[in-house]
This record gives sequence, C-alpha cells and structure tokens, in this order.
Amino acid sequence: MHTVDLKKELKELYNPSAREVGDLEVPEMTFLTIDGEGDPNSSEVYQGSVEALFSVAYAVKFLVKKGPSRIDYGVMPLEGLWWADDMSRFSVDNKSEWKWTMMIMQPAFVTQELIGQALDGVRKKKKLKGLDDLRICAYAEGRSAQILHVGPFADEGPTIERLHRYIASRGVLTGKHHEIYLSDIRKADPAKWRTIIRQPYRLHD
Repeated sequence: MHTVDLKKELKELYNPSAREVGDLEVPEMTFLTIDGEGDPNSSEVYQGSVEALFSVAYAVKFLVKKGPSRIDYGVMPLEGLWWADDMSRFSVDNKSEWKWTMMIMQPAFVTQELIGQALDGVRKKKKLKGLDDLRICAYAEGRSAQILHVGPFADEGPTIERLHRYIASRGVLTGKHHEIYLSDIRKADPAKWRTIIRQPYRLHD
C-alpha cells in the first residue's frame, strides 16, 4: 500500500500563513464540483450538494485504495467559489443572491471512469438529489493571493479586506472569491475554524 499526502505535496496551496498574505501561482487542478445558488445557511440544496460531493469523494478514495494501484490518500477539503451576477450586490447581508460552486480536488490518478464507478456505487446506497449534478472539471486560477482566516465565517470581513488591500497595491481582482474549509465545522469550535481565503488577481500593467 502506497500512501500519498496531498496536503503535504501541495503545501504552498493548502497551508498558508494567518499572519501575512501569500502570493502564489495556482496550477490547473481537477475537481469534483457542483453548482448552485442561494443562502448556504438555509438552503437544502446546498446541504444536499455538499453531502453528495463528500459521498462520491470518499467512494472514489476507497476504489483507489482497493484497486490495482493500491494508493491510500486523504480526501481533500471542501472548497467554494462564491459570486453574484451583480457583484455590487454580493454581500453577507443578502446571501439569497449568492451563487456558488462547491468542489473537492481530485488527485491526478483519479480517472473519469473511477468517478463514474463511485457515482454508481453511491446511487445504490443513498438517494441524494445532488448526485446527478456532480461533474468533474479542470480549474486553473493562476496568480493569486491568499491568507488563512481563523474563526467563524461571520468574522471573515477584516481578513478579506486585508487580502484585497494587498491585491490593490499590486494589481486588480480577477476570478471568483475562493474559500477552502480546513476544519470540520460540525465538530470544531467556531473560534478555531481554519479557512483559506484566496483571490486570483492580475498585476498592474
């Protein structure tokens, strides 16, 4: 059995500092994703989408572990891209207009065939509405800035502002607001939640 530590291999991407903003080049990676809209705190669609994502991600992990390659790896954390059609209305005070893509990064050795097998297996065990909306796709952010936020989601404002000030001193925002959830919020103390805040940007000409 060969064990792969993806977080360790991708340390620059998944282990940022909480003290200072980091600047990095994010390569193209493959993700299991699902799209939706609405307030994540009250949307049944959102909760079902996250459950579908993790159910299939873990099913893939066990298929790889039991397969010919005999590779064991930890399922990567949940990530979210957040935006609104009118970004001037993108506000924590009006989450009903939010749109989102939730996703879990897949290692390079995970194939489309394995994803299909995992989906079939989960469908036989669970009736999850989000399963039919899952897709696998490549996503590349390129030049980005990121920082670690420690604490509740509701307290992210100052951390995001700090990130945006850093970017404004060098360039302009591009792409979507990206969050990576390192903590299991069902178990961890909200004061200790660890969330990576990432934002792609373009340098000034």
